[in-house]
Amino acid sequence: MWTQEYNKPNDKPAFMNTLTSCVNKVTKDGYTDNFKVTKEGLYSSQKEKHFKPEEVQVINFYRFEGQSDPADNAIMYVIETAEGQKGILIDAYGPYADEKVNAFIKAVEDINKKVDKSDKKFTA
Repeated sequence: MWTQEYNKPNDKPAFMNTLTSCVNKVTKDGYTDNFKVTKEGLYSSQKEKHFKPEEVQVINFYRFEGQSDPADNAIMYVIETAEGQKGILIDAYGPYADEKVNAFIKAVEDINKKVDKSDKKFTA
């Protein structure tokens, strides 16, 4: 059951310039669970349940690059499960990324990136 409620382009730098501001925005929009990837799959701390890649939809994602330190690079995935559980998964981006997270996200077939097509500049 995918609701597609979170379907407006929402990666404008004026609104999402830090990881904290992005987390605050999506939390206000109902994405309150803090997911993590384990060997059993995507773990929901609120439901205390694991989800397989085919039970997950990545609604949107954002990359954040540190100004001076590559270790500051991060990626945040906005996720909804087939059961309607909404939350986020945050990982390092680049050489410090967690291999379990990378493998899980690659297995997820439904990944969306909302981009405002009228804006010629693509921001992630």
